[in-house]
Formats: sequence, C-alpha cells, structure tokens
Amino acid sequence: MKIITFCMLLCLGPLAGLKAQEKNPYQPETKDQMKAYQRIAFLDSTVSKNVYNMDIKPVWSKDNLSFWYSRSAKDGREVYRVDAITQKKTKILDDRVLLTAANGLGGAHFIPSDIVLTDSSFSEGFSSVRFMAKGKRYQLDLREHKLMEVQDNRKNSYRRNLKRGDTTIGISPNRKWLAYIKENNIYLKDQTNGKSVQLSTDGNSELAYGELTWAPNSEYLIGYKIKNIVAKHVYTVLSSVPNTSRGELVSRNYFQPGDENSSCEMYVFNTSPAHKVIKMNMPKIDFEGPPEIHFTADSKKFLFNRPDRTRQRFRIIQGDASNGTVEDIVDEKSNTFIFLWRVYTQFLPKSNEVIWSSEKDGYRHLYLVNSIHKTIKPITEGNWVVRGIDSVDAVKREIWFQASGMNKGEDPYNIHYYRISFSGKNLVDLTPEIGNHKLKYSPDFKYGVDSYSQVNVAPVHKLLRASDGKKLMNIEQSDITYLTKNKVQSMKPFVAKARDGLTDIYGVICFPSNIDSTKSYPIIENIYAGPHDSFVPKNFVSYGEMQSTADLGFVVVQIDGMGTANRSKAFHDLCWKNLVDAGLPDRMLWIKAMAKQYPYADTARVGIYGTSAGGQNSLGALLFHSDFYKAAVSSCGCHDNRIDKQPWNEQWMGYPVGKHYEEQSNVTHASNLKGRLMLIVGENDANVPPESTYRVADALIKSNKDFEFLAIPGAGHTDGGAYGRRKKRDFFIRYLLNVTPISWNSL
Repeated sequence: MKIITFCMLLCLGPLAGLKAQEKNPYQPETKDQMKAYQRIAFLDSTVSKNVYNMDIKPVWSKDNLSFWYSRSAKDGREVYRVDAITQKKTKILDDRVLLTAANGLGGAHFIPSDIVLTDSSFSEGFSSVRFMAKGKRYQLDLREHKLMEVQDNRKNSYRRNLKRGDTTIGISPNRKWLAYIKENNIYLKDQTNGKSVQLSTDGNSELAYGELTWAPNSEYLIGYKIKNIVAKHVYTVLSSVPNTSRGELVSRNYFQPGDENSSCEMYVFNTSPAHKVIKMNMPKIDFEGPPEIHFTADSKKFLFNRPDRTRQRFRIIQGDASNGTVEDIVDEKSNTFIFLWRVYTQFLPKSNEVIWSSEKDGYRHLYLVNSIHKTIKPITEGNWVVRGIDSVDAVKREIWFQASGMNKGEDPYNIHYYRISFSGKNLVDLTPEIGNHKLKYSPDFKYGVDSYSQVNVAPVHKLLRASDGKKLMNIEQSDITYLTKNKVQSMKPFVAKARDGLTDIYGVICFPSNIDSTKSYPIIENIYAGPHDSFVPKNFVSYGEMQSTADLGFVVVQIDGMGTANRSKAFHDLCWKNLVDAGLPDRMLWIKAMAKQYPYADTARVGIYGTSAGGQNSLGALLFHSDFYKAAVSSCGCHDNRIDKQPWNEQWMGYPVGKHYEEQSNVTHASNLKGRLMLIVGENDANVPPESTYRVADALIKSNKDFEFLAIPGAGHTDGGAYGRRKKRDFFIRYLLNVTPISWNSL
C-alpha cells in the first residue's frame, strides 16, 4: 500500500514506508501488527475521500422556493439546484467547469480544494457564481462562462465594539432618554434639553451599577448594583517554547467549585420627574449574573429566570416595576438536581405567556405558563424526551421541536422532529422513518431537508413539506461502496439490561474486520460518562478510532450507562453527587451480555479508555472495579471534582462543596490501583487543570504503584493526539493481547 500521507506519518513514523511482506526482525505477532497498522493508516487517509454524500447543506433562495447544495462525487464536487415546487433537481456547476474557467485566467493553476463556495456564492437566478481561490475573489458568469476577479470591498469595512464601563449607554425606546454609566453610577440625560440627572449615588469600584434594560414605554429602567468577583488564577508552564531557555508561565482566570461568584441587586429607576428609585424586594442574585428582563406588553411588570446555585430550585419571577414587589410564577424544586443547561424559556409578552421546559413529571416536556392567571398547563407529555426547540410561532400558536423516545420499538435516543399546538393537540411527526434525524428547515419553515441514518445504515437525504411531513422527493443517497470494497465493518447496536434488571442500556460494538469466530478477542470500552449528554453514536460512522482500534485485534464498545442524559429523570438522577458511579455497574453487565451473544469477546481481558470526564471514568474503573477492568488509559481526566471547572462540577456534584467531593476523588483512592494504567496529559490544558492528573501521579507514587505517564509538551485538553493514540494502542496490545508492541525506534 503506497499511499502515504502526513497523518499516516504522524501515526506510524518510520513504519509508513514499509511493506508488510518485507522481512523484519520481530516475532510473528509483530508482523501481524505491522499489517494491521498499515491497513488502518491506509483507511484513515482514504475513507473520507471515497465515501460520498454523508451530509448535505441546503442554501435557500430568497423566495424560499429553491435551494442549492454541493455534493461529493468520484469526479469531484458537483452543485445542484432543487426546485421545491416542481421537485426537480438540476446540475448547475461542477469542479471541471470551475477549474477550466479559473485556470484560464492569467496562467493561474488551481486544484479543487483551492476553490471555496460560500452560502452567498450564487446570484438570484443562478446566472453567476462567486468563489474564493488562494485569497482572491472571483465571479464566473454561468451563461457566458466568463471569469473575472472581484474587488473585495469588505476589507474597508469595520466593526465598532462598545465596551462596558464609562461608555455604556442606552437609548430609551421613545428616543427621549439616554441612560449611561459614569463613575460607577447611573445617569439619565434628557435628549430634548440636554440636561442630565444622577439616578444612583452609592456606586463605587467594588459595587458598581450597570446592565441596563429599558421598559417598552420608556417609563422604567432596570439596573443592577454589581459586586464583580474575578476568578483566581490557575497556572500551566510551557516547557518547550522555541528560542527560549526557560519555561513560560501561563495564567488563567478559572472558577472552581465553591469559589465565590459575582452577585448583584436589582433596582428600578423611574423616568418621571421625581426619578424614583426602587430596590426590588428580593435577596441578591448570586448565580449566573444579572438575568435577562422580559417586560409585559403594558410595561408595568416584567419576568425573569432565577435558578439557584444549588441547582435544586428554578423560578420564573414576575416583578412589579411600580412598587418593587416580586412573585413566583414558576417555582420548581428537586430533591436531586435541575438540569439548568436544558431548561428552556420562551417569553411571549403580547399574550403574557411563557413556554417552559421541565422534567418535573419524570421526562423533559414543554409547558404553557400564563403569568396573569398563574396557570401551568402541559403541552407535551409521555414517557419520552423533548430534545430541542426549533421555533415558536406565537401567532399560529405552534411549536416546532425535536424529541426522542416517542416511537416504540426504536432506539430511544434517535431524534425526530415534530410540530404541536400550544394546547398540546395536533401533534405532527415530520420525520417518521426509523433513524436519527437532522432536519434543516427553509427560513419560512415551509420545507425541510431531512438527513437520517443509523450506526449501521448509511444516510438518506430527502425534501419534505413541513406542514405535514409529506416526503416530496429523494435528494441524495450516500455512497459507501468504498467501505464494502475494503471490507470495513459497520458498528453494531446492542441492548442489554441495567443493574435494575428492567432498564434497557444502549451501546455499539466494533468488531475486527477480519474477525475469526474461533479465536478470542480482548474487549476495550471507550467511555465518557459525563452527565450533560449521551455519547453513543446514533448516526452512521464510516470509519473512526473505535473501528481502527478494533482492526488491531480487539472488540471495541461504547455504552451509555445510567447517569447520562436524554432518558428519564430517574435514569439521569443516578449521577447526582455520585459521579464516581459513572454507570459502571450497567456497563459491566452490558459487556457480559454482549460476550454471551458473541462468545469470542473475552470478558477476562477488558480494557477501558477515556478523555476528560472519560479520563476520570477510565481510572475509576480500575480503582473501583479492578475485578473486571484490567487495563486503562486515562487522558486529561478531571480526577478530582474540586479542581475542575465550577459550572460543570457544581451542576452534578452540588453546591456547597461537601465531603463527598473528596470521597469520590481518584486522588483519594489512588492507593487502590490494580491492573495496568497509563496517564496522559497536555501540559497546557486550559479546560481541566493539568494538576488534576499530576496529583493522581503523586498519590500513585506515594503508594508505590506502577503506572505509565505521558505528558505532551505544549498540548492542551487532549488524548495525546496521533502520538498519544498510538501509545494507547500499543499499551492495549501489550497488556490485553499479551504481545510485545512494535519497536518503533528500530524501524
């Protein structure tokens, strides 16, 4: 195999130029490794170039009646126009036309990758196309096939950035008043006579006023007295900066769990002649900063979200601008946590309503809140999950949303698209086909381009009518002939029961492409148990790290255990103050069930690897479940949740920081290590401070434990890149296959 790329060289080093049949001084197993490494390097560098139409990006015309898209093909890029009315597809351009025109201009020489099309490339009517090539802009007349260079007038444009501080300004909706900040206080200037009045008097450098919001009638101005807390520093040292003889210190502001946050107090300022100032009757806000204000249509009252830092209470509060009183319109409380990142609120001031999402009934659903009548009515309900909101039409009183788990017998993580009325009636399934969908609507929401697939079913792309989901035409079918030709295995979905014996746990399996059912293969789990999402692929994957690792002689799996998101609230709640669990009991049961169905998967040789939260999880597997997991590679792990970033860790481990943080730390339990471990860390990690990994190493050393340690100079939050992935594979070859890895330095 003679195709050599830069990526291959990074991965293989001197091996890239060797042929598998050449003599070598290594044992037979090493020769097999060389063949396997050559195969995966070849596929890594060729699959993406030879698998076509995995996705399409429609670019709609101004009238929303047609769109163009670019597709990949064996002969290069092709551009098609689709008429949504006639459902006809017409080829309008290809690389041959572009290159013929471009290379005829002044002796220039372009290749397809030089030419960049953008969303605004085509003129209305598709009479011409503009494109970028080697830093210059060109326009091609598609009728006359004439090409000309176009002057880039954008280089003379600029953007003005307004910063907070003494220059913060705000014009009232009626244009009469100018509100501004001066010397940490709020001033109001009458635009009709130029006179100014000072609205606040007690602002200073430690407690400064700011964040101004006008009422629609220009009678009220909301502002805040803010105590601004600057995060303490964390540090890294760059050891290998060129042309230096000393390490370079890098400092970053970084909030950790338990650190004090900025806080603020809300005030209302009246623009009437008396310029009355009212402090809102509520405790100071000490989490997530000044809230976004939503005035009612009459400007007398306003609504805002108020989550608690404990993540166990979320409120929608209504304030009265005339007297400073507040009342809770929504007051949700949880014994575990409220997943604040997935709380959705859409304020509808004309009807005094709010669309609000909550898991209060066991699954994430939508509710219609009326702030006048203080009523909360369900819009969606059932044992399934709302996954996202695409649009809210306040006039038609309809919501376009995404959900998973509604279709019985289908993978409950697959996303489908729906429309429903505010009343909860007239539910329309726009994407009924089995699979994970990605629907790209036209700007007017009359049409949609739907792309859907499964891990073992290649993508299909169709045009649909968004009023009822009716399929209008097939647009493209992905072409995976290259994968079949090269005998590349697709992932296999697998389902097994969780620790409760009732709940289904979903995962995928990658088998070696040349699997021999008479042999025994070690198992490697790719783990990421971060509770903020689910992670097992649902779309078709042409070729990736899991399959390439499997092709070295492993069965590689990925699983979403209990404690991850996108299922029921009870399924998710397992993670609360319990990240140490990581769903590992479910994962082990899943692997055992998988091996029962596929007996050539060897549960006596199970390894695990992960990055970031997965790094924490993979080491935890060895520390707490060494009877099952025998080897782990842990990259840039957040091994101690007190060290990692505040928002993520407090969401799951809670606030205030309690003893459970220490009790679940991998550092605390390092002395429990059994099995084989490799730690990987980038010395300049800005996501998880590197000391999280170094403290684990320190504790392991003090416990006289054996482990491997790989620090990557200059690298950030990483699994080690191509070098780290090669070291990881060699690690599993040595300790799970029980074979000496290739001696790379001898090649």
